[in-house]
Amino acid sequence: MYAKIRDKEYEVDHFGLPIRGSCNLRTKGSPAVTGSRSARTLLNSIKPKYLGINRKDYDSVTSGTSPLEFNAAKYSQGELCIEQMPLSKIADSVGTPAYVYSKSYLTEQYQLLTNALAQTPHRIHYSVKANSNLAILALFKSLGAGFDIVSAGELSRVLAVGGDPESVIFSGVGKSTEEINFALKAGIGCFNVESRSELLRIMAQAELLGRIANVAIRVNPNVDAKTHPYIATGLKENKFGVTKDEALALYLLAAEHPAINLTGIDCHIGSQINEAEPLLQALTSVLELRDALERHGIELEHIDIGGGFGVRYQDESPLDIEAWGASVGQILGGRNLQLRIEPGRFLTANAGVLLTRVEYLKASDEPENKNFAVVDAAMNDLLRPSLYQAWHEVLPVRQSSDAQTLKWDIVGPICESGDFLAKQRSLALAEEDLVAVLSIGAYGAVLASNYNTRGRAPEVLVDGSEFKVVRRRETIQDQLRLELEQADH
Repeated sequence: MYAKIRDKEYEVDHFGLPIRGSCNLRTKGSPAVTGSRSARTLLNSIKPKYLGINRKDYDSVTSGTSPLEFNAAKYSQGELCIEQMPLSKIADSVGTPAYVYSKSYLTEQYQLLTNALAQTPHRIHYSVKANSNLAILALFKSLGAGFDIVSAGELSRVLAVGGDPESVIFSGVGKSTEEINFALKAGIGCFNVESRSELLRIMAQAELLGRIANVAIRVNPNVDAKTHPYIATGLKENKFGVTKDEALALYLLAAEHPAINLTGIDCHIGSQINEAEPLLQALTSVLELRDALERHGIELEHIDIGGGFGVRYQDESPLDIEAWGASVGQILGGRNLQLRIEPGRFLTANAGVLLTRVEYLKASDEPENKNFAVVDAAMNDLLRPSLYQAWHEVLPVRQSSDAQTLKWDIVGPICESGDFLAKQRSLALAEEDLVAVLSIGAYGAVLASNYNTRGRAPEVLVDGSEFKVVRRRETIQDQLRLELEQADH
């Protein structure tokens, strides 16, 4: 990586120190030459305006951008912290690996959305699938959030923290009869219906139970979210929702049923969307259908445009939430509609880190071969790199190190070649060092598994200078408990 200062680029590691002991200076169009001063000295001699960041973040410069710029983790006196809590103290207390979240960051992200939509009647429904820890749900409940769920299990979690079932939206393409009945009995606020068959099932179960089901139809507007194909949901080729023509027919069908109350219209085109255009295009498309429904005498109370707001993992430009919110307000105009959104990743991703320790270093004597840093976290703790080839920044917890900077593949102990957390990262590492994998607050712990009979890591919530374990480390007894009784027979 290079820190760009004035007209030159300096090859540095995360400490701002020269890679392999030299400071490579590059000028556009000229070959690299060797400087006599360390990159750290050069960085500290330049005024902050040349990098556009604070000097305290110089140690993590990559082409003029700090990986900590949009993250809850920050260096303080040479040590990586969440809020005012050094990560090393958490490691000493709960061990590694461990997920660590920032309460203040979660709160600030929620407030960003609230402020962006201040002029538009709205309700934020936190997407539970992003991070379903009860402490996180309780926090968002206290901030005024409703919830977006995709299973009866997630509904149970919302109810466990005292969540109002009327604030719950039930999404997902495969709702079972048991899940529908549970949601009807609990009195949830709305089912986002994704097929004709699902609508017919909800009709039958609501009538059988003597309940009224609040329903919105999920429309697939065939809009390209310009994201990873695994998390794109708004194209005709995706399994989610129905076409606008199908949706119109379903609304007309549902309007005649006494156990159905049509309350809204829904769409969600994907995740990790960093441009406003696809989101606004989908909103405009769904509004056209809403207007058509009004001509048929069907009046709706809300429009749900899902979530998917992009965040920074590597060098992406995060979605400009303020500009998006202003555009949404203009498009909705004076319509008598409540806007509903279902953010998950936007609220939680950069609020958390995966804290892990280096077990072994396998440095190669051959330059063309890879160097491996084997840590105690693995793909069962963080699946996204293996599943999506997703990038997560990796930083040392302590900045002072006498180790040589090399390019490392950060791998875990699981018996899979696909067990990696990061590849080819320039770091100065020694065995027993603590490192932090950033941006794991969303789709980190929720995707964890017991592969290789590994226990799930604890989850920790930091509040200022204090922290609390909000999910203890799973033990082998926890895993065996469901099987021992059966094995005895």
